Amino acid sequence: MKYNKWTVALAALGVVSFASAVNAEEKASPVMTALSSTTISGYVDTSAEWNPGTGNANLPPYKFNGANKADGFNLDVIQLRIDKPLDEQDWAAGYRADFWFGPDANTLGTTSTGMTGINGSDFGIRQAYVALRAPVGTGLDLKMGVFDSIIGYESIEAGNNPNYTRSYGHSIEPQTETGLLASYRFCDCFSASVGVADTFGPTINDRAFAPVNGVPYGSQTEAESYKTYMGSIALTAPDSWGFLSGSTLYAGAVNGFNSSGFMSGFTTQPVTVTSYYLGATVATPVTGLRVGASFDYLDIHPLNNDTYSLAGYLSYQATEKLSFHGRAEYFKDKLADTAGGTTGLLFGTKAEVLALTATVQYDLWKNVISRLELRWDHSLLGNDIFGGETAGTPNSENALLLAANVIYKF
Repeated sequence: MKYNKWTVALAALGVVSFASAVNAEEKASPVMTALSSTTISGYVDTSAEWNPGTGNANLPPYKFNGANKADGFNLDVIQLRIDKPLDEQDWAAGYRADFWFGPDANTLGTTSTGMTGINGSDFGIRQAYVALRAPVGTGLDLKMGVFDSIIGYESIEAGNNPNYTRSYGHSIEPQTETGLLASYRFCDCFSASVGVADTFGPTINDRAFAPVNGVPYGSQTEAESYKTYMGSIALTAPDSWGFLSGSTLYAGAVNGFNSSGFMSGFTTQPVTVTSYYLGATVATPVTGLRVGASFDYLDIHPLNNDTYSLAGYLSYQATEKLSFHGRAEYFKDKLADTAGGTTGLLFGTKAEVLALTATVQYDLWKNVISRLELRWDHSLLGNDIFGGETAGTPNSENALLLAANVIYKF
């Protein structure tokens, strides 16, 4: 007898017996019918990094970087996705759950409120939401639960990005929200999304006001009705635009209460922030060549800060397996002038950085992304913000990285 794949899996785990499965297979249960459209996928992300020079106390502080990855081989993350995509029905329903395992899961920061001790457990929930469609016009798509931020040029998944390392712009954007998101495509050329969430930060079930256990944020709390709001639009060039067909322009903003310690080292009070984003990907007359640009600005409301990123991207698909990718980024990191000097959001001090990244990707094996990357970060102010044997004592204006990244997608 040929068994359903879910029957085999459950039997292997000892959840059901093959004897009981025989009867179950003869007449499918509602549970089995629901599971039949569920898919399991994911990836294993690994890397090897070499940081020329001695001293890794002050590495470039972009997301998912750190001394624990320098000069060695790394398991970055394992993602397991279980989902049922929306079908074409008017009242379609589905779900998605993305689980992260490994060191990068600790950087993800989606620890639930009241469970801060799990931050070092190498486990995180990236996304977990119910997806719904309502038959409004061309179809109104809804997500309720935990979902990725709606703004940004780069994905939180390394394999979906042109480069292995992340930009500073990606590092100052909101990452995940817990809330409700509505998306609507007005036509092939224009779509929009709006949403409401608990807070700006990644903590699941967080609040901008005092939750059950007293006042967690000192005197900085909001009314119970205070939420985080977001919106974005996407414009796509139609086929009639010739070689520009498929080019896209995105714009969006997220405003809300951030409780994840943006202001560490400057003040103990969380703050309300607004993140603005503008990005574009443009096709060119050269086959396989695309260019892109992004602008990220983070407005920390209590401060006269000046924190933003401007980046340009270049990608060329030379052959089916071989591609080249480049990124040039200018990042300014300035929060405010204090009695002790000027502080920064990522660097801890005022900084202006030029980051150049070159990546070559050759997909030799099926389902495998394999690439080599060279990155140079340079302090434009001439101050030492990188290197050093001891934390807090940088000794270089430059940081170099040579990295290999291998990802298997299943």
